[in-house]
Amino acid sequence: MRLNQLRDNAGARRRRQRVGRGIGSGRGKNTGTGHKGHKSRSGGASRTFEGGQMPIYRRLPKRGFKNALFRTRYQLVNLDRLQTAADKGKFAAGTVLDGAALAAAGVVREADEPVKLLGRGELQTALTLDVAKASPKAVAAVEAAGGKVTVREPAGEAASA
Repeated sequence: MRLNQLRDNAGARRRRQRVGRGIGSGRGKNTGTGHKGHKSRSGGASRTFEGGQMPIYRRLPKRGFKNALFRTRYQLVNLDRLQTAADKGKFAAGTVLDGAALAAAGVVREADEPVKLLGRGELQTALTLDVAKASPKAVAAVEAAGGKVTVREPAGEAASA
């Protein structure tokens, strides 16, 4: 076999359908969109349009307040993730693990975003953690392993409280 003998499989390449090129093409005149109406126009139909009845987003009541722009986003860290990193030797013994140390070890992505400690998994290593939030189960597990958890509120939340 030579390079000039290579061919695609049968049916692997197919020319695209050119619409609006005459009635004999099978996709002429209306180009497969039917006659007039909203869906035949360029841009297509609105995804929220419900045929003239009151749309569901206007039928349902709007409740509560969602502070999407200024909400505090926490990076979640579970105990099993900390144990895996400790087993790989990512932490030096006796160091305080805050957001920057966890980011340097590859446990979280952002060094400056607040960290929340969660209680999934087991922890055998004694760790000293400095986090923004922690679940009671996680705090109990860290203290049972001989470690310590310091919980500090992030700067934005302390000012608003």
